[in-house]
Amino acid sequence: MPVVDLPPTELDRYKPDLTHEPDFDAFWRDTLDAARGAGGRPAAGRVDTGVRAVDTYDVTFPGWAGEPVRGWLVVPKGRTARWCVVEFQGYGVGRGRAHEHLLYAACGIAHFVVDARGHSRGDTGDVSALSSGPHEPGFMTQGAHDPHAHYLRRLITDAVRAVDAARELVGAELLAAAGPSQGGGLALAASGLATGLDAVLPDVPFLCDHRRGALVSDRVPFREVAQFLRKRPELAEQTFRTLSYFDGMNFAARASAPALFSVALMDPVCPPSTVYAAYHHYAGEKEIRVYPFNEHEGGGALHAMARVEFLRGLGDF
Repeated sequence: MPVVDLPPTELDRYKPDLTHEPDFDAFWRDTLDAARGAGGRPAAGRVDTGVRAVDTYDVTFPGWAGEPVRGWLVVPKGRTARWCVVEFQGYGVGRGRAHEHLLYAACGIAHFVVDARGHSRGDTGDVSALSSGPHEPGFMTQGAHDPHAHYLRRLITDAVRAVDAARELVGAELLAAAGPSQGGGLALAASGLATGLDAVLPDVPFLCDHRRGALVSDRVPFREVAQFLRKRPELAEQTFRTLSYFDGMNFAARASAPALFSVALMDPVCPPSTVYAAYHHYAGEKEIRVYPFNEHEGGGALHAMARVEFLRGLGDF
């Protein structure tokens, strides 16, 4: 895939205006207060995965409206970790199998792998029935008519409650939010909404600069928005207003924890300009690793160890 977005010199300057509405902070304060007010406590049961070098737990915690969300907690065997990484999943991806998530624990870091409910590999059902109205197949336009009804309101609430659960369950001194693609967008949401984060690790993050993404990318998930508006052009401004409540650059502007971003300049799924939009608005200390010849896989295994080293630089383990 050749470079199809802005050239690097323009990416270095690309900082679109924030899109948050006047009630953005109140919207999220009320949403999270309601979720926490629904009650429930996280619970973890140890499971035998056949991997002897780590301890693994099957976690259930209350998310949106107190509904149960699942996750794997994989920890260094027999000891307490100083860091815990709360990792969110990409679009259409659930938590998978526990033995797929060993790197962080092998490096001495607790790893809480959060399920994305309703996605293809997720093993917790999507029981939220609030989204209604016309929408394109997929998740991006479910509830496009109203931010209170949009699917992403529920998913982002789950992400913040996952950070709450990790703080209660793991007992780690330091917490990081991380994830690739949609997971990176959720990490950015957590960076602006959750309290007490010590690092943020968004890789080729999705859910940023929605209007540009829908104009530039011809791949799902941004394509869902363009397809929807091709059929219902009269709903364009309402749709982008709704999506502004879930835009990573609006959350990034409210963040304070040190962050390590990654971006791939040949990425057709999350065009690099959308990543830079969030990066340039990120309010905390930040750095970005650029992979000029990579697509949506980003920095892959190389960047996985870059994340570990970044955490080590913030608080050795």
